[in-house]
Amino acid sequence: MDIQIRPANTDDANAIRDIFREVIQDGTSYVFARDTPDKAIHSYWFAPETKTFVVEDRGWVLGMYKLMPAFPGHGAHLATASFMVAPGQQRRGIGTRLAEHCLIEAKKAGFRAMLFPYIISTNEGSVSLWRKIGFTTIGTVPGGFNHSELGFVDTYIMFRTLEDIPD
Repeated sequence: MDIQIRPANTDDANAIRDIFREVIQDGTSYVFARDTPDKAIHSYWFAPETKTFVVEDRGWVLGMYKLMPAFPGHGAHLATASFMVAPGQQRRGIGTRLAEHCLIEAKKAGFRAMLFPYIISTNEGSVSLWRKIGFTTIGTVPGGFNHSELGFVDTYIMFRTLEDIPD
């Protein structure tokens, strides 16, 4: 694997859209509807207040994340992010590499901590990854996600300080 993480550009838009569509298709790990319009997907990943990064291997985009303030104004010191790895590419360490990169980028951008307000409890890979890199669950929303197979499942609010991330 010759993985590189770099800022996304408009040339990546189709790959990002395709991964997005694959990930949301089964309705088990993201809130987006299967028929989310292309324009909404583009706006989500390329919004002005976000920094979007892709991970590629020999020119193939395998995943991405976007980093942004969790809240405006007096809450803008908290970051949040959204991650997707292409189906079939999981369990290769790509998510971990993206997550570690994101923590460094968040610290460089001046954020003090990261908050994920909506982690689906049944997405074991995601929950495990965030715990592995120092996030703790600070809250649970009972029945916060309508899982396409399991019905209503809990979502977690997860938090991590960035104090220990090197400058």
